Amino acid sequence: MKKPIGLIGNPLIFLSIFFLATLLVFGKSDMTFATSSIPSNNSIATVVECLKLKVPIEDRDAWLIAEKKSWEPWLEGKEGFLSRQLLWDRQREEATVLITWASRKSWKSISKAEINQVQLLFEGFAREETGKELDNPFPIQFEAELSPQL
Repeated sequence: MKKPIGLIGNPLIFLSIFFLATLLVFGKSDMTFATSSIPSNNSIATVVECLKLKVPIEDRDAWLIAEKKSWEPWLEGKEGFLSRQLLWDRQREEATVLITWASRKSWKSISKAEINQVQLLFEGFAREETGKELDNPFPIQFEAELSPQL
């Protein structure tokens, strides 16, 4: 006659109980935290506009000058503008521009026509500084809206 195996003696049952206990203790995912802190479209929470541009090493200074002559003064005059960071990745020859706005509403209230006007100014300075006749020497590769996590 076989001796009955208890619940803990059965490896399959033991692993199942261990797995469930682990889920109960450590099962709270980061996704739950992330989704609970994403502001709604009407939120007054700060928002970060993220842009990535192709900026070759030989044109880095030209990019900085074009930014300073066009986007910098325009941004400083905009209601809701808080700060701007210009970052450059030498290995990828890529610039990252992080613009912090007081709210999504203040950022999105700016008309496309106004943004296009400043973009054309930027591109003009960029062509002048690089000596390149391209439409835009520093094309946007990526755009995103980021929510600061507290």
